[in-house]
Amino acid sequence: QVQLVESGGGLVQPGGSLRLSCAASGLTFSRYAMSWYRQAPGKERELVATATTVAEITNYDDSVKGRFTISRDNAKNTVYLQMNSLKPEDTAVYYCNARLAMWGQRWDYWGQGTQVTVSS
Repeated sequence: QVQLVESGGGLVQPGGSLRLSCAASGLTFSRYAMSWYRQAPGKERELVATATTVAEITNYDDSVKGRFTISRDNAKNTVYLQMNSLKPEDTAVYYCNARLAMWGQRWDYWGQGTQVTVSS
């Protein structure tokens, strides 16, 4: 059974930092592209950052470029999201996603989410 467990969320002041972690089990972690999504109240879930399996290429939404860094440790089956210079508009529930696409099929797994609140 695949499990993705996020941790590291919390309340932080504007300009502060947080590091989210997502520990995966039940899958061959290195084969999956790992992403962080977020969903703010009343808004749709949006993609924040992705760490692919190919040469560990990373991609970011424009709103977080230069502030957030995604990384993965395949030995620990864990993906991280380092968030710096946080803004109130970063407030959301952050979700970890694991995705594998091959042979015309797609496997998608989600964590339960962790709340990030940026407020003074």
